Amino acid sequence: MTMHDTSSNKKYPWLVLHLIPGLGNIAFKNLLSVFGTPERILQAGLSNLMSVNGIREGIARKIVAKACEKDPTRLLKTIDLMGARILCYHDPEYPSLLKKIHDPPMILYLKGKAIPTKKIRVAIVGSRNPTPYGLKAAEKIARGIAMRGFGVVSGMARGIDTAAHKGCLAGGGFTIAVLGTGIDRVYPSSNKALYEHISQHGTLLSEFPPGTPPEPRNFPIRNRIISGLSKGVVVAEATMKSGSLITASLALDQGRDIFAVPGSINSFKSAGSHFLIKQGAALVENADDVLEGLGLNFNSSLKTVAPKEQPLPPMDESERSVFDTLGDYPVHIDQIAREAGLDQARVSGLLIKMELKGLIRQLPGKMFVR
Repeated sequence: MTMHDTSSNKKYPWLVLHLIPGLGNIAFKNLLSVFGTPERILQAGLSNLMSVNGIREGIARKIVAKACEKDPTRLLKTIDLMGARILCYHDPEYPSLLKKIHDPPMILYLKGKAIPTKKIRVAIVGSRNPTPYGLKAAEKIARGIAMRGFGVVSGMARGIDTAAHKGCLAGGGFTIAVLGTGIDRVYPSSNKALYEHISQHGTLLSEFPPGTPPEPRNFPIRNRIISGLSKGVVVAEATMKSGSLITASLALDQGRDIFAVPGSINSFKSAGSHFLIKQGAALVENADDVLEGLGLNFNSSLKTVAPKEQPLPPMDESERSVFDTLGDYPVHIDQIAREAGLDQARVSGLLIKMELKGLIRQLPGKMFVR
């Protein structure tokens, strides 16, 4: 199919430029500010293109030759077959907050529902290998934000991101998953069910063409979109080497508010969150802290309403003494036995019984949490 055959598709010229290797978002944006539309950019001569800030001769020649790294016609068919669509920078549906960042994506690939233009969103990010405490905190805050009528953005990575999306959906909210792959890739594969759920009740979003694998360099690039879509960013749990600190740094550059959930001083998994708090990030414990920090009006009647916790199954005295030694952070069986004042064999039997009751959970290395 030639360009003439596809000229009726308004997305085609956008896609041609998007697929020119070496043409970044800022240079593409500069071209649009000079020529107005992608069609006019593709009709421009070499010297006119080179007169635009950021356009070197090599890139200008590729634009004139329409030298795409992928076939735009085939890509349009692929997107159509997937039930996905393309969102361009000039589209009315393009999120206004994202438009204002330094290097907004000129094209977004989208699967799922249209992004609500009026809904305010909060990003929740954190470790891929969190503690049970971090997961619980992310899920609780996301659910609270959703119940109060706001959206949640995250990156669908394992760990905190997954908990944030699930919490938002459980609270009846609208969630956006910004992927570091093409929107046809489920990564990690363990999130297949979540991917399907978001595609039906929220939005899957990526600036990478379908077929793009989960290359490490993609994830810092997509992080600016997570913060760019959001009014504020909550770091639920993060180590000092976490990619969440990159997101927080990008969010600061974009003028977004940063929030961090405190953790145990004994947990290195919260060292990154504590670093952010020391640097001036607001310490938050729940959704209301976040929304008040953003100066948002929300349904205050929900302030005292928390999701109802299921009553605990009955416990005898020994089970209660073991249960009281546990919390949201993992505890080793030896420590449980010491604190409960029971011998290890007795504690081992109690832990098995309590796990069957759904009171506790065993983690690798004979560690236990509530």
